[in-house]
Amino acid sequence: MIPQKAKPNDHEILTIITKKSKAYWGYSAEQIEVWSDSLTVTKNDIETKSVYKLNIDNQIVAYYSFFDEDEETVKLDNLFVLPEYIGKGIGVFLMNDFLHRLKETNFKKIRLHSEPNAEMFYAKFGFIKVGQLESSIKNRYLPILELEINSNKEIREF
Repeated sequence: MIPQKAKPNDHEILTIITKKSKAYWGYSAEQIEVWSDSLTVTKNDIETKSVYKLNIDNQIVAYYSFFDEDEETVKLDNLFVLPEYIGKGIGVFLMNDFLHRLKETNFKKIRLHSEPNAEMFYAKFGFIKVGQLESSIKNRYLPILELEINSNKEIREF
């Protein structure tokens, strides 16, 4: 199992994975539809960001994407796993792959806007909450998480 660079034509299956993974947290079909634009992966996203997919038995089951926010900060934009693979170590595997890729870069910090239900997942890797964004759902906030990457590139992996 080695994550591979996604191709622009993967955009539809990546969108399906994103929506199914988001719905896993109990959001209604109506809410997923409200968020449809922000949960859609486009061909342009794949062409302009670093997007890595994971295949199991010739099926894409998960992916992550990131981009340079500035010279020192990379933003983890997405990390989604099909619900039937959640809890089987796929998310941890992808997170470790992402962190491993950053060891070859000059980034000093990783930033992400987390699904509230996934905040503890990222905390296991050492991410800390530095703020929050109000979402389109009343009284629901997205944690803004950051992880400092020290100069010798020691990153907590699991």
